[in-house]
Amino acid sequence: MDSRLRSIAVIDDDSRVLESLQNLLTSCGYKAQTYSSAELFLASDGLSRSNCIITDVGMRRMTGLELLQRVRGSQCETPVIIITGKPSAKSECFYLGKGANGFFRKPIDGQALLAFIDQLLI
Repeated sequence: MDSRLRSIAVIDDDSRVLESLQNLLTSCGYKAQTYSSAELFLASDGLSRSNCIITDVGMRRMTGLELLQRVRGSQCETPVIIITGKPSAKSECFYLGKGANGFFRKPIDGQALLAFIDQLLI
C-alpha cells in the first residue's frame, strides 16, 4: 500500500529525536504524528489512527515498555518499534519477547528504519 496513506506515531521525550524522525518519515511520504510522552499519545486518538508506533524506552513517567504493555494489553496489533540510546546486551531479545516488532539503537540508521517499516506495513 502507498506509504502516503500510512500514519506513524513517534513517542519520545527528546524533541530533537521527534523532529528528526518526523522529517525522515514525512520525506518518505508517511504521516508522522509526534508525542512528547506516552501519556499524551494514549490520551489522544493516536492509537486508533496509527499504522505503526515508534517509542523510546527511557521516558520520564511512562516508559516505552509500559506503553508497549498497554498497547498489547488492549489487544491492538499495531506494530511497535522500540528505540533506545542506552541498550544493554540483551535489550533487543527482551523487548521482542515482550511483544515489540522491532528494536533500534540510537543514533538510528534512518534507511534501515524505513526499510523495516516498509516491510512491516506491506
